[in-house]
Amino acid sequence: MLVVAALGGNALLRRGEPLTADAQRANVKIAAESLAKIVRAGHQLVVTHGNGPQVGLLALQGAAYKPDEAYPLDVLGAETEGMIGYIIEQELENALDHDRPVATLLTQVLVDKDDPAFSNPTKFVGPVYEKEEAEARAKTAGWQIAQDGDKWRRVVPSPKPLEIPDMRVIKLLLDQGVVVICAGGGGIPILRRDDGSMIGVEAVIDKDASSALLARQLGADALLLLTDVKAIYHDFGKDTAKPIHMLTVNETKGLNLPAGSMGPKMAAAGNFAESGGISGIGRLEDALAILKQQAGTCITS
Repeated sequence: MLVVAALGGNALLRRGEPLTADAQRANVKIAAESLAKIVRAGHQLVVTHGNGPQVGLLALQGAAYKPDEAYPLDVLGAETEGMIGYIIEQELENALDHDRPVATLLTQVLVDKDDPAFSNPTKFVGPVYEKEEAEARAKTAGWQIAQDGDKWRRVVPSPKPLEIPDMRVIKLLLDQGVVVICAGGGGIPILRRDDGSMIGVEAVIDKDASSALLARQLGADALLLLTDVKAIYHDFGKDTAKPIHMLTVNETKGLNLPAGSMGPKMAAAGNFAESGGISGIGRLEDALAILKQQAGTCITS
């Protein structure tokens, strides 16, 4: 099977941990062991990942320079693809005992310049703050902010991914038996000009939406959205909570899931499952079991 595995933010950094290279490497090492099981089971693997905390941190570092010297979000997205991809690539190679090639590809993703997301930012980036500090930073830096759980964070535009121009390169790598790490952080957001040339745009694309698009365009058999929750639950957070092991795409539309967490994952899972593949949502450490439909929540057409 060809499997696209999307690593949630917990694969790189758990809430409350310092945003250090050592902390991220320790988490990625655990993720790599789980992903290696998929490869050892005989499947082809494509890995995607989030970048919200990392791109936000780079933006904060850039704020120390003059306004015209700070890099835009598309460039910061490319930086995080290289930074995070490097760590995942190295730890996957280690977990696989260097018996097969692993490569990271900086991946551009086309969006629409008229996407309404540009006037309604919703994508969380950067660290969390108490409300007062978030409001002070927003006033100084011209941010827009929103509540994330019991904290507050910066939000930026998150347009819908339309096309992955680098698809030919990804397929070439897969044809050569390479484990591919691509579309990190949702990919580098770009626009197509009237003359056909490309240019980056200030945004951060949702990783799960890009992963679903990637899986569809590759003709993948399965899309795994890996996080720190065992499954989708009825009555999540209540005493009556029960995991849901199987769902059809139609059944997913009747669920009321949080827009800032499971909502986008379920939308991406349903989007891919409609194309005929199998989507799975669950814990990172259960990746192979989710693929076998023995854990997590499985979504089919």
